Amino acid sequence: MTATQPLYTFLLRLGDDHLILGQRVAELCGHAPMLEEDLALPNIGLDLLGQARALFSYAAEIDGQGKSEDDLAFCRVERDYLNALLVERPNYDFAHTIVRHLLHALFMQQVWAALEDSSDSQLAGIAGKAAKETAYHVRHTSEWLIRLGDGTQESHERAQEALDILMPYALELFEDDAISQAVADAGIAPQPSTYYEAWSNRLGEILALATLERSSGSVVLSGGRRGQHTEAMGHILAELQYMQRTYPGLSW
Repeated sequence: MTATQPLYTFLLRLGDDHLILGQRVAELCGHAPMLEEDLALPNIGLDLLGQARALFSYAAEIDGQGKSEDDLAFCRVERDYLNALLVERPNYDFAHTIVRHLLHALFMQQVWAALEDSSDSQLAGIAGKAAKETAYHVRHTSEWLIRLGDGTQESHERAQEALDILMPYALELFEDDAISQAVADAGIAPQPSTYYEAWSNRLGEILALATLERSSGSVVLSGGRRGQHTEAMGHILAELQYMQRTYPGLSW
């Protein structure tokens, strides 16, 4: 394993998280519960795609194989995507969309903060911009979750159901492995497990305001970081990759 391989995989993991979550958020365009949210969600999706683009561009650069950010985004097979399972989960309803995004945004808030002090100056630069965007994502989704959880009986039940379903997927974000260890040893980014305490504490504060309860179970649903995905991933890629598969090498 060369020195750049762990960093390349690390960049793909983060880039894939943001690409797939951005695609999921984009699906809500025209389907949000109110006009203001119909504008807010696509803008959040654009933030995520911009972050994915920056990460893929850097990954392609250090890979040195002549690939572009588009190649990494659109021209891989399913098993080559390394996103966490959480971000590929279907929207189902508005509560699922909000809970899924909050769980991921709270995690990324910790990651970007750590990466701003990374030994890798280019990654630190990406983190500086992304941290500001992610702070807004956390504020937006937490305010919605509080409104849903402490709202009507139906909105509370839907928010609680979404939390119960998605929490086991969220715990995959904190799994350590050989790649994360190599990245940590190089001073690029801490191990994912080190973010858990701050993430859990902040989530607990939000859930208390939302009158929601976190399951005490320790089940972790994982595999995405190893390219093992749920059936939902194939449906996402069928839509995401359609133009590139139909018209290979298309440029605007």
